[in-house]
Amino acid sequence: MRRITISVDDALADTFDRMVKARGYENRSEAFRDLLRTELERERLRPSRTDHCVGALSYVYNHHERQLPRLLNAMQHDHHDLTVSSMHAHLDHDNCLETVILRGPTKAVLDFAEAVIAQKGVRHGKFYPIPVEASPSDHGIRSNSHTHHRPHT
Repeated sequence: MRRITISVDDALADTFDRMVKARGYENRSEAFRDLLRTELERERLRPSRTDHCVGALSYVYNHHERQLPRLLNAMQHDHHDLTVSSMHAHLDHDNCLETVILRGPTKAVLDFAEAVIAQKGVRHGKFYPIPVEASPSDHGIRSNSHTHHRPHT
């Protein structure tokens, strides 16, 4: 393991220390490694860096919003090649939380996630992408073909 040293102003250090404690990290190094990994994953997801990704798209919406539930469902069906699975939870009489697992070419997945989040009535939308290497399966005796998606490490 390599040691690096960084300098930050007092206010930033204090804020970071509060985050370390609030999230239950054992030390600053563990927290810093997680932050660094997150940023490196974001960098890898730039379309010029990786061709495929998987991820979870989560959002809250008011199911009474005119035509919104039907529109969101239609969007998933229209992108069935990207939509792996979805889970729907009722939060109260008006609001629902939906999480959709997406997989496919990075640009197409990001465009779809952004289009869903941008719909009028969708709130608290967030996409958590993970870059993957997509490769055809090679099982020899199996006749069905599919793609394996191995996360970058």
